[in-house]
Amino acid sequence: MLSPGHKIGIWLITGFLAILTVFFNVYILLVNLRNCRKKHLHLCPGDTIMTGISLASIGHQILSYFWMTMIEIDIQCMYDMTESILLVLVVSLKFSIMWATAFLTFFYSTKLVIKPIHCYTRIQEAILKHVLTVVIVIFFCGFTNCLPLLKVLTYQNSSAGSTDCGSITAEGIVGLGYVIYLVVIADIVPGILMIKCSISISYHLAIHLRHMKESTNGTHAPKLGTQMRVIRMNLTLVAVFLCFLFVDLYTQSRVMLQSENTMGLTILFSTVYTTVSGFVLIYGKKSFWKEFIQWYSLFLEKYPCLNWLKIPESKNTKHSVHKH
Repeated sequence: MLSPGHKIGIWLITGFLAILTVFFNVYILLVNLRNCRKKHLHLCPGDTIMTGISLASIGHQILSYFWMTMIEIDIQCMYDMTESILLVLVVSLKFSIMWATAFLTFFYSTKLVIKPIHCYTRIQEAILKHVLTVVIVIFFCGFTNCLPLLKVLTYQNSSAGSTDCGSITAEGIVGLGYVIYLVVIADIVPGILMIKCSISISYHLAIHLRHMKESTNGTHAPKLGTQMRVIRMNLTLVAVFLCFLFVDLYTQSRVMLQSENTMGLTILFSTVYTTVSGFVLIYGKKSFWKEFIQWYSLFLEKYPCLNWLKIPESKNTKHSVHKH
C-alpha cells in the first residue's frame, strides 16, 4: 500500500503533468477547430482521430485529478460510490485513449505502406470511410467494458477502517478474472495492433528508402519531408506506449497478485503517457509544430531570463504569428 506521504507526492506530480497534458491537447483542439472553420470543411481522418484522443486525454486528466483529490480529502469514505463512479470513468477514458492511439497508428500505416495486404484492403477501406463512427464506437466500448467495475469491485471499497476509498482491489475469482480481462482488452490488444503497424511502417520505409537511394545512385540522401515526420511520430508513439505498457502491467500485477491498491501510481503513469503523447502529436504534424514553436518563442521573448529554453526554429519560419 502507498503511504500518505507517497500519495501526496503522487498527487502533486500528477497535478503538474495534468496541466501540461491539458495544455497540449487543448492546443490541438483549438488548432483543429480553427482550421475547420477557416476552410469550411470537415476534419480529415487523421485530425478527427487526434481530436478524439485529445478529448479523451483532457477528460481523463480532469477526472483523474478530481478522483485523487477526493481520495485525499474523504478519509472516512463518505463518498465511496461517487469515487467508484469517477474511477470507472477514468478507466474507460484510458481504454479510449489506448484504442484511439492504436487506431491513429493503424490509419497512418495504411497511408504510408506502399503495398497493402490485399486481404485486408476492403476492411481497411471500410474502416477509414467511417473514421468518426469508429472513434465514437471506441468511446462507447470503453465505457461498456469498464462499467462492470461498479458491480464486481465496488463492494470491496468501503471496508471499515479503509483509507483506499473508491479503489480497485481484485479479490475473489470474479474480480481477478475481470481485472485480467480489462488489462488484456485495454492494454495488451491495442499494444499488439500498434506493434504490428509499426513493424509494417518500418519494413516498407526501409524498402522505399532503398529504392530511392538506387534511383539517385547514391548522389544524395533520400528525403521524405513531412512523410518522414509522420513516420517518426508513429514510431515514437509506439515506443512511448510500450514503455507505459510495461509499467502499467507491473502496477496491475500488484492489484491482481497482491491485492494492493496502486491506482495512484497507475494514474500517475497514465498522466505521464498522455503528456508525452500529446507533445508527440503536436510534433507529428508540421503545421501544428511550426505554430507551436512560434507561440512558444514569443512567450519566451517576454522573459529574457528564459532564453536558454528556446527551441531552434527552421530558417523558413517567420518570427511573427499571423493573426486569425
